[in-house]
Amino acid sequence: GMRSHSGVAARMFDTLAREGINIDMISTSEIKVSVVLELAKGESAMRAVHAAFFGPPATPPPGSP
Repeated sequence: GMRSHSGVAARMFDTLAREGINIDMISTSEIKVSVVLELAKGESAMRAVHAAFFGPPATPPPGSP
């Protein structure tokens, strides 16, 4: 969690900046960080932040739904 790992918020903000996603509002606590951003950028923001912390999503096998 954020309490025991420094730089979590910075990594998120850097990721969003690299993607050209503007943050309208930020809320933080000892254990979480939340941002408000343009609705149209929501999915790309989520994917970018997920990739920054967990790597890119797995590619589904060919022929899967």
